[in-house]
Amino acid sequence: MSRRIVLATHNPHKVEEFHEIVRATRPDLTVVGYDGPEPVEDGVTFAANALIKARAAAAHTGLPALADDSGICVDVLGGSPGVFSAYWAGHRKDARANLDLLLDQLSDVADPHRTAQFVSTIALVLPGGAEHVVEGVWPGRLAAAADGPGGFGYDPIFVPDDQPRGAERTVGQWSAAEKNAASHRARAFEALGPLLAAL
Repeated sequence: MSRRIVLATHNPHKVEEFHEIVRATRPDLTVVGYDGPEPVEDGVTFAANALIKARAAAAHTGLPALADDSGICVDVLGGSPGVFSAYWAGHRKDARANLDLLLDQLSDVADPHRTAQFVSTIALVLPGGAEHVVEGVWPGRLAAAADGPGGFGYDPIFVPDDQPRGAERTVGQWSAAEKNAASHRARAFEALGPLLAAL
């Protein structure tokens, strides 16, 4: 019998991505989207915002709740956009504008200095009040231009490390299966595995 766990997001891309990641390792769990009120994410760290969302979803649904807060952290920008990744170009939460602004800010930065990491922090909050936080980091660098129709957000400009030299691709050029096996969320979820096993 499948057990439901709510993902505290209204972003259908994240729901689908988490569903595929969870299905690969815990087919007995069913990830459902969150339809409750969206809390104010006023934390200044990924962990703080993930906990805000997971607490709200657990309280609203009575189910174990997962929440991811994630973003792109660019070394030459001191770790920015970081927690502001979704709003980097303003409060409209425009993914293309965010990507274009980041590329513009790095337009004079040479390739060796374009290192960056996708970071995912996942909070698990149980209806009884227990809370857990894990993190996944996916290192790479930023391309000079967007490439590839896949993924979402900053995926079309993120080039993960550990690809064959001369055959590097942006995550926008990866299949969903490739991304879900290697991404920052997959890495965070791997760390979360032992905690989910106790559900």
